[in-house]
Amino acid sequence: MKRPRLTLAVHKFSSCDGCQLAMLNMGPDLLTLAEEVEIKHFAEAGLLDEETKVDIALVEGSVVTAHDKQRILQVRARSRFLITIGACATSGGIQALKNLSAERDLWPGQIYPSPEFIDCLDCSDAIKTHVKVDFELWGCPINSAQICAAIGQLLEGVMPPELNEKLCVECKRRQLVCTLVTRGEPCLGPVTRTGCGALCPAFGRGCYGCYGPSELPHANALARRFTGLGLAPEAVGRRFHLIHPQQPEFADIPFIEETAND
Repeated sequence: MKRPRLTLAVHKFSSCDGCQLAMLNMGPDLLTLAEEVEIKHFAEAGLLDEETKVDIALVEGSVVTAHDKQRILQVRARSRFLITIGACATSGGIQALKNLSAERDLWPGQIYPSPEFIDCLDCSDAIKTHVKVDFELWGCPINSAQICAAIGQLLEGVMPPELNEKLCVECKRRQLVCTLVTRGEPCLGPVTRTGCGALCPAFGRGCYGCYGPSELPHANALARRFTGLGLAPEAVGRRFHLIHPQQPEFADIPFIEETAND
């Protein structure tokens, strides 16, 4: 007996659209997904029906405006499962750096010629700050394997498991040379969850923490190691706060704001 197709919507909030583009770049996997689920709303793909009720809502982006706050409540009310995709939706993203700034009220005027028309809240918040989230897909951006696995498990009637083991485990699986121990270069692999396939270490570069904090991240110990490698305090803070600045696992690492006079 053929199982019924679930309905799906992809909603954009404040973001760069990178996670939606990652979905569009899935190629044949996207065609397979479209056969498994009925995509009702996906603006990047040309499907517009934002107010439709669906089984699965994928949400990209953070809550930055008053309109965002209203809209996420509506998305939640119209979906059985709400899954956040990407760093912006799961933790507030790069734009949440403004939450740590004492001068964030001045930023719109430095960017826009008419800042009085910019409707911005004081903070950039993760989606889970405002509504119940059923599952999170971390990454900056996410990858097609995550989407296929999560939706495939929902189609089988089970919730996807949370994968939060350290990136270092993935490096060992791939037999990659450790950038931190062997090369002596700063790498966030010991505190970052796997999911990217150890992309940066595979090219000899340290991890930037795109996939967010892993299980039991000992951030302070790693920060001391970065200091031992010669990083200044502000450079250490930038490493931890660049992509997921609002994560409590990194809260003890001081964020030192640079000013125009520095």
